[in-house]
Order: sequence, then C-alpha cells, then structure tokens
Amino acid sequence: MAWHVSTLLRSALLWLVLGASLGVAMAMHPAWVAYRPAHLHMMLLGFVTMMIAGVGYHVIPRFASTPLHSIKMAQAHVWLANAGLALMATGFVLRVHVSQAGTWCLVLGGTLSAAGIYLFAWNLWRTLDAVVGPAELMARARAPIVAVPR
Repeated sequence: MAWHVSTLLRSALLWLVLGASLGVAMAMHPAWVAYRPAHLHMMLLGFVTMMIAGVGYHVIPRFASTPLHSIKMAQAHVWLANAGLALMATGFVLRVHVSQAGTWCLVLGGTLSAAGIYLFAWNLWRTLDAVVGPAELMARARAPIVAVPR
C-alpha cells in the first residue's frame, strides 16, 4: 500500500481515538462541552474525511485502471490535512481561553485543511481525466496491429 494511503488511514484512526477521547472527557466533565467544536472537527475532518480520502486514493485509480495523477500532491494533502486539523483543534480549545490566539490558529488551520481538500479533489479529478472512454477503447480495438521493428 502506498505511503499516502497508509498514512491517511492511520491518521484517520488516530483522529478517531482523539475525538472519541475528547467526547468521553466532555461526558465526564460537562463544562468541557465548550470544546465540542474541536471534538466535531476531530471526528469529521479527522476521521471521516481522512478515511474517505485514504480509501479514495486506494480505490479510484484501481477502478479507473489508471495511475494516480500525482503522488506528490497526495503526500502534500496528507501533511496539509493533518497540520491544518491539529491547528484547528488547538484553535477551538484556545478560543475558549484566549480568543485572539484561538482565532489565528483557526484561520491558519482552516486554510491548510482547505488547501489539502482542494489538492485531493484536483488529484482525483485529474486521475479520472485519464480514463479511456468506450469510444476510444473501440477505436483502439479496430486499429491495425503494427509490428514494432527491433
């Protein structure tokens, strides 16, 4: 399995554990409900989105029978997604205590997360652009076979 796929799937599992742990902590300490946005982002951006991206990077090229458009873009997505979410989760916690610092973490983290999502979408879109359609497959099948000189 490629590095970017494995790392996204492991990141998703780590964010699941972190988000669930924060959820349990909020249940034990009702005052911690102020951290609900961090919990939600850990679960949705961390677990759900990264799991979908990891599976997408693994499955789409196989279904399309074409290589992924850019491995480097996928690797950049992994770093941007994790750094962005870490900053966002920190920002949501800081915002409760130090609103100015929390807001800046949220702005930077949200921007990095969005950039990662844009790379993911573009990379898979370009991968799907390389798919050969039925008309082209038929044209290739009808084309004469040409011997290649040795």
